[in-house]
Amino acid sequence: MERETAAAAMQAEASQLRRRKDGEGRGREEVRRKPKKEKSSFMSRVFGFEWSDLSSWQRFVCLMNRPTDPAALGVFRFMFGFLMLLDIPQERGLSYLDYKYIDGLDVCRFPLFNSLRPLPLDWMYLTYVIMFLGALGITLGCLYRLSCLLFLIPYWFVFFLDKTTWNNHSYLYGLIAFQFTLINANRYWSIDGLWNPRKRNAHVPLWNYTLLRTQVFIVYFIAGIKKLDADWVEGYSMGSLSRHWIFDPFKLFLSEEMTNLIIIHWGGLIIDLTAGYLLFFDATRPVALFFVSQFHCMNSQLFSIGMFSYTMLATSTLFCYPDWPRRLVTKLPSCLHRLLPATKPPQLSTDCLYSGQKGKTSAQPRLRHKLGVVFTIVYILEQLFLPYSHFITQGYNNWTNGLYGYSWDMMVHSRSHQHLKITYKDGITGEIGYLNPGVFTQTRRWKDHADMLKQYALCLEGLLGAYNISKPEIYFDIWVSINDRFQQRLFDPTVDIVKADWSPFRKTPWVKPLLVDLSPWRAKFQEVGNSIDNQTDVVFIADFPELHLENFVSEDLGNTSIHILQGEVNVEIVKEAKNFSLKEGDHMQLPAGEYHKVFTVSSSPSCYMYLYVNTTAVTLEQNLTRLQELKEKVENGTETSPLPLELQPLISGNVDDLNITDPLVITYLRRQKRVAEAERRRNATIIQRLEHFCLKKYYLLRRSFLMTTISLRNLILGRPSLEQLAKEVAFAKITYNDITRKEEKEPEHVE
Repeated sequence: MERETAAAAMQAEASQLRRRKDGEGRGREEVRRKPKKEKSSFMSRVFGFEWSDLSSWQRFVCLMNRPTDPAALGVFRFMFGFLMLLDIPQERGLSYLDYKYIDGLDVCRFPLFNSLRPLPLDWMYLTYVIMFLGALGITLGCLYRLSCLLFLIPYWFVFFLDKTTWNNHSYLYGLIAFQFTLINANRYWSIDGLWNPRKRNAHVPLWNYTLLRTQVFIVYFIAGIKKLDADWVEGYSMGSLSRHWIFDPFKLFLSEEMTNLIIIHWGGLIIDLTAGYLLFFDATRPVALFFVSQFHCMNSQLFSIGMFSYTMLATSTLFCYPDWPRRLVTKLPSCLHRLLPATKPPQLSTDCLYSGQKGKTSAQPRLRHKLGVVFTIVYILEQLFLPYSHFITQGYNNWTNGLYGYSWDMMVHSRSHQHLKITYKDGITGEIGYLNPGVFTQTRRWKDHADMLKQYALCLEGLLGAYNISKPEIYFDIWVSINDRFQQRLFDPTVDIVKADWSPFRKTPWVKPLLVDLSPWRAKFQEVGNSIDNQTDVVFIADFPELHLENFVSEDLGNTSIHILQGEVNVEIVKEAKNFSLKEGDHMQLPAGEYHKVFTVSSSPSCYMYLYVNTTAVTLEQNLTRLQELKEKVENGTETSPLPLELQPLISGNVDDLNITDPLVITYLRRQKRVAEAERRRNATIIQRLEHFCLKKYYLLRRSFLMTTISLRNLILGRPSLEQLAKEVAFAKITYNDITRKEEKEPEHVE
């Protein structure tokens, strides 16, 4: 029955098309006899549907299953799949998979579920191959549903395997791939369409577009809502970003501070809040496309975010008219049409509901039509709820809320870490020792999240047994500044994290609160920073009552002092066993090369700052300046005395000269080499920069391909001898920098 109805609708549409073509050739007199076309309503012109389409469930189902041109959806499918092909060797990590998942490596990992473990290395490569084939199938629209699953399942497995790599855009890729699994994105410009005439250039239901468009709208709009945070509005979230060269045009008429506040923070807020709306409406779409494109192109240069900027540029095309690829292809030379997507109108599809006379549908909605609409509604509601569901997953809340993925709070928080200490205590002997921060890990992101800190502590408990440390207690003292605030403790340093209570659904009791009451001090920080000279550094500290900071002043820091800004502290010089009581406004000099402790004895948090000068760095800078002056004198002939043997390499500039023994000369030559390299990159032509970029990407893809080939060979044929395997891996690991260094070391051939 449904096929007969679709066939009848197809015949009716063909008949209308013939009548329309016949009418174009008739005279004006006949055209005048045609009834006037009804003027569309304001609702239809602006939103594309009538209020009556929302008057009942059945009419709404008919609206969401309205036939829509598949062209824009098919082109977006191609772009997304292609970008994922580029993403897999890069941000997904195929190019360095052997470093991350090498067999037998004692390393602490941070999966979403503690029972989740990586596969053996060769099988991990196979997992990535399956993901890559899935992305390729999505790109080409070949075995589309299967390709979506081949990409989706390995993608989420790799995603859940390592929380330290989580970010908003990686989460977004997984969501889009999930949506692709359920929509008909292979109805245009796909291999499936070549194999199956029913899928070739066939209509898709409107909800396919609604799902993707709403997802993109949520990304923009909720990111804007999260930027209404006071730190963002006041310009503290990305405080140093305005130094980037990409903002130089704005600094022609704005100061760096105003560029940071107006262009970066306020501009980013306005774009995120309005982009989704402006892209939706026809009248504002051209303006939105211009600003959104500029926004993402700038982000691609500012941040190392892989394919995210280009993916968001691709999503912008979803808001254009669905037939925009057809209209674009018709404007290109006809000789290219065979290589490009079809331009003829789409054919009817049983996945859609077609309107008959007086707006009535020619077929009744079936179960699959209703399920598509139900899924769209439920999915959108879930996506609107998740960014604000942190009251459920309280264990993942620290100073910021959520599982650092689905919140869309992009770039709202910046952190700097001043101090990190890991202390262990043998549970039997009571022996106390210290661990190098980051030992047994390949990342340092764990230090900002209570859930990963708990995983790290449990992992260390198991690994320390091999070092004769029984039943260890592990304590973390982590100092963090968020959005240019005071450096303060993130976790209670007196709590043994091995035994500490943690649950994903309860608030973590050993997370120290963010001292937001001290936020106004940031204006004072800027005043102090502007008042000191370039050789002096400052660190601002805030600490809780009944806690103390143990600190060591390096011998390089020969002029270190502590200044009390608020509260009361006792400063203990450990070696001398002396105590000094300091109140607000007091300060004292601290001895270099010794430990000291700062106890907060006031009932409220104490605030103080360290002022210090790195005397070793200052002396080194002065000596390097003298060497530079000496070199210039020799080159211009004003220095008549012969150079000592140890200084003669200054003229050749060869840092690899075996005769160099003076560490100062080595430091000078290495600095000059870095300066020359930076100058060379800065003065490189566009062709040279493009060549450098392409070669780096070539060696990255080369490494990914060769290492994958080796692993697949191992799975199929077995591993060769260790000697042969080592040679193969060494050949695969050649990088662009290796080739460059080799060319620099080779002497020039002079004829």
